[in-house]
Amino acid sequence: NERFPRIFFTRKRIDDGSVYLGPFTSKGKVKSIFDFIKSIFPIRTCNYFLSETNIKNHKFRVCLEYHLGNCKGPCEGLMSETEYNENVQNIVHILKGNMSLVKNKFKQDMNEAVTNLAFEKADDIKKKLQIIEDYQGRSAVVHTNIDNVDVFAFADAEEYAVINFLKIKEGMVTQTKTLVLTKKLEETKEELLSLAVNELRLQFQSDASEIIVPFLIEMAEQNITQTIPLAGDKKKLLDLSFKNAWYIKEEKDAGKKERTDKNLNIRILDTIQKDFRLKERPYHIECFDNSNIQGTNPVASMVVFKNAKPSKKDYRHFNIKTVTGPDDFLSMKEIVYRRYKRQLDEAEPLPQLIVVDGGKGQLHAAVESLKELDLYGKITICSIAKRLEEIYFPDDPLPLYINKKSESLKVIQQLRDEAHRFAITFHRLKRSKAAINSEIMKIKGIGESTMRELMKEFRSVKKLKQASEKEIEKVIGKAKTKIITEHFKIAEIQNTNKENSL
Repeated sequence: NERFPRIFFTRKRIDDGSVYLGPFTSKGKVKSIFDFIKSIFPIRTCNYFLSETNIKNHKFRVCLEYHLGNCKGPCEGLMSETEYNENVQNIVHILKGNMSLVKNKFKQDMNEAVTNLAFEKADDIKKKLQIIEDYQGRSAVVHTNIDNVDVFAFADAEEYAVINFLKIKEGMVTQTKTLVLTKKLEETKEELLSLAVNELRLQFQSDASEIIVPFLIEMAEQNITQTIPLAGDKKKLLDLSFKNAWYIKEEKDAGKKERTDKNLNIRILDTIQKDFRLKERPYHIECFDNSNIQGTNPVASMVVFKNAKPSKKDYRHFNIKTVTGPDDFLSMKEIVYRRYKRQLDEAEPLPQLIVVDGGKGQLHAAVESLKELDLYGKITICSIAKRLEEIYFPDDPLPLYINKKSESLKVIQQLRDEAHRFAITFHRLKRSKAAINSEIMKIKGIGESTMRELMKEFRSVKKLKQASEKEIEKVIGKAKTKIITEHFKIAEIQNTNKENSL
């Protein structure tokens, strides 16, 4: 409601006589439209009071926007109010999605300029037409024959409904919005969609005389055609809108499941805290297990649970370094010490609960390491013995028996089983490596790097022997494959001769 009206983005609607267009649901979309408009129509951005008197008295001077070509200087009378208002009217047409009105006016002006031999002006208008064409090319074109139609799709859920709205002008999606309506009573889908349609049409000031809907509804407005398409372009539009609504529903359902899972995890952690006499929720639990067969290739594992779920990126393997022979107690003492010595040195977070797979002996060994690191008493530690699922705590001769149906016991069992699985897997891998190393490294012409490649691919000598020459060639080439296959053939003949001699 001012001379030489400005056009700007606002989040508030004030009853001051201004013309409001929208709403636009995306700030990025608004910026894109503004940039597009400014490239065609120079509009002032200043807040000068451009009265006729002020302009005549030269009260204002053109600013940088004028020199940049973004404004034609109405503040100094360099642009007439009629020409300026014509530009504003064209901008309003664009914001309402009426591109064809603007394009037709430009084409008319261009033809007049050519007739009057004003070729430079005609070329300038042609460039603006091209900008409009390019902008339309980036917009979502659905069908050029569909104009001024509102599309509404409905996705139903147990506690709410999602309604998506598409505004179609001149074959393009010009506006879109999605509503999520919470079910308060036993509303029917027709009632919910009717509520959303009436609200959205009012909000977007829609003047479309046709709406595309999945089913018939009651309308507050009269003389509105309701179309329920079964095929064709309008059906495609309804499907597009439904996909949008369904996507929001899926996102909302996923968020609800995540919140439910989070609440479940907190409940489980609270149960563990109570059952294991902890001072705080055990968001971070670590479990240790040893693995060796007759003292060969002694290894250990540590698995981590965070928020009552496995955190596999934090799992660790340990090669036992200071213990000779099968000594589970000393092995446990070593790995617990190494783990938490490193955590302290690197200022990494410590768990609220440590679980040791084993009985009193393994627990005592782990406690010794914590005492050496001055961590005993600062972290709760326990062990879980197999068979009876007894839980032992330091300085308590009697085990704790937790109800077998308890969620906390199930988590600790899962933790223990995961640590055992992880340790066994690592132990098998080491034994496999050792077997491959001992047999393959004997072969003249086969080095350590070749052995590693074979081990990576076949995992065991048995699988390597079963592999075809072509399979081996893919890994190490023809020459080395020949050496290995010849070695295996000779070894097989020797074994056969030994068996025959027996």
